Amino acid sequence: MATTKAQRKLFFNLRKAKTFLGWLSADETKAIANDLGVSAREVTEMEKRLAGHDMAFDPAPSDDEEQAYAPAHYLQDKTPDPAELVESDDWQQQTSGQLYNALQTLDQRSREILQARWLAEKKTTLQELSKRYDVSAERIRQIEQRAIKMLRTELVAQ
Repeated sequence: MATTKAQRKLFFNLRKAKTFLGWLSADETKAIANDLGVSAREVTEMEKRLAGHDMAFDPAPSDDEEQAYAPAHYLQDKTPDPAELVESDDWQQQTSGQLYNALQTLDQRSREILQARWLAEKKTTLQELSKRYDVSAERIRQIEQRAIKMLRTELVAQ
């Protein structure tokens, strides 16, 4: 409600003054602003805040029609659930570890081909790999398919 120094000053002092008065006139607003060293606009803003009523974010259940308009019914928390974050992180670490272990069972050439074709940020083409290993693109594809099959077998076994 009161976030700045001027607003805090107004919050505590204006509430005292309001117990004796109704809505402030323009002259009273200026006088309070001068006494507290803030602007008349800030006094008016704080007066509006103090006059407003509090609303429960998540009120007790009832049949009252106004409960349907409680903020909890139409405001959503878009932050992820902490338990889901931990679970997701654990799952990702586990699967990454399993994939790493499965990749280690492959021969170096098969592992490099899979990493270049599937795991690298910039995917390498069959033709580029065929030039690097001095074999045909079809042979690279066969090695890739055999390596994927071996990976699947290894991952299922884990």
